[in-house]
Amino acid sequence: MSVATEQKLTAKDFITDQEVRWCPGCGDYSILKQVQTVMPELGLKREEIVFVSGIGCSSRFPYYMETYGMHSIHGRATAIASGLKATRPELSVWIVTGDGDSLSIGGNHLIHLLRRNFDVNILLFNNEIYGLTKGQYSPTSPEGQVTKSTPLGSIDHPFNPLALCLGADSTFIARTMDRDPLHLRTILKRAHQHKGTSLVEIYQNCNVFNDGSFEIFTEKATKKLNTVFIENGKPLIFGENNDKGIKLDGLTPVVIDIKDSSANDLWIHDEKDRTKASILTRLFDNPEKENHLPRPFGIFYSEDRITYENALIAQIEDAIKSKGKGDLDALLKGKNIWEI
Repeated sequence: MSVATEQKLTAKDFITDQEVRWCPGCGDYSILKQVQTVMPELGLKREEIVFVSGIGCSSRFPYYMETYGMHSIHGRATAIASGLKATRPELSVWIVTGDGDSLSIGGNHLIHLLRRNFDVNILLFNNEIYGLTKGQYSPTSPEGQVTKSTPLGSIDHPFNPLALCLGADSTFIARTMDRDPLHLRTILKRAHQHKGTSLVEIYQNCNVFNDGSFEIFTEKATKKLNTVFIENGKPLIFGENNDKGIKLDGLTPVVIDIKDSSANDLWIHDEKDRTKASILTRLFDNPEKENHLPRPFGIFYSEDRITYENALIAQIEDAIKSKGKGDLDALLKGKNIWEI
C-alpha cells in the first residue's frame, strides 16, 4: 500500500479568514503578502511556525497568518518569543514589531535578545511614526518632523536602528523595503536561513500619518541615485546607469564616477566584516542634504555564533551528567537558613 504524499503548501495556505484591518494603501499589506509567499518555500509545516507581536499597527500580523501566533503586550514580544524558543527550540519563531514598539518601550528587551542570539527572526517595520495611536513622533522620526505630539517639530535625535542593533552584537542585520517585493522576499529567506537572531528593518510607508517618508528610496525617479543595494562579494555600485560607486578612503566612504576610476578601487561588500558593516550602518545621511551618500539595502552583517537555546541545552545536559537529574523537593527545602 502506497503512502500518500503530503500536499505541498502554497501562499494561500497561510491566509486566514480574518479581515485585514489596515488602512487602505498601508505598506503592511505588501509585507504580509511577501511573508505569505515566502513561507511555503521554507519547507516547514504551519504548526512549526509561530508569529509573536507586540502592540502597534504591524502587531496585528499574527491574526493574518495561518500559523500559530500571539498578539502580546507593548514592547515585550521579544521576551515572550525568548521564552518560547528556550522551551521549544525546534519551532520557527518570527517577531513582528514596529519602530515604536521595539525601539521605545521595547528597546531594552530588543538589545538583550540580540546579544543573547536566540534563533528567531525579527521583522522591524519602520515607518518613522506612531501609526496606531494616530501620528505621534517615534524614536526614528527625523529631527524637525511635525507630528501630533511635536507641533513645532521634533527636537529628538533619532535612532539609527541598524547601528543600534550592530552595537548590541546582533549576528544578522539587514534592511529592505515594502515597495521592492523581490528584494524583500530574498532578505526574508536569508533571515530564516541564519542560525541566530536575524533582524530585518523594513521601510514601511504609513500613508495616513507619514506618507512619502521613504519616497526618495522607493520611487523610480529617485531610487537609483539614492540607494545602493549591497551583495556579498560584489562592489558597491549605484546610479541611473550604474555609473557611480563607493570606495573607502581609509575608513571614510567616498562616491566616485566609475568611468574615471579603476574597478579595483571600489568597496567590495563582505557581510562577515563587522568593521565595514559598522561603516555601512552609518551611511544614514539626510537624503535632502547636498552630496549625501546613498542609503544601503541588503544584508549588512552575518556572523556564526552559538545560539542561546543551544548553549542552554548544553549547560543543562552537562549539569545532569555531572550532578544527576536533581531533586525538586530537596531544592525547595534548601540548605541555607536565615533567622530574622
